[in-house]
Amino acid sequence: MNMLIYLIPIALFMGGIGLAAFLWSLKSGQYDDLQGAAWRAIADDDLDPPGS
Repeated sequence: MNMLIYLIPIALFMGGIGLAAFLWSLKSGQYDDLQGAAWRAIADDDLDPPGS
């Protein structure tokens, strides 16, 4: 039972760090263009085949 005295604040601190990282990613624009990233992943940008 004495371990809860340590574990609860540690869990709250780690949750706060995760929330801060998520808010930072929102502020820095990580989620602005989700469709563009999907299209860039499947786009065929290789105009010359390798080895030519």
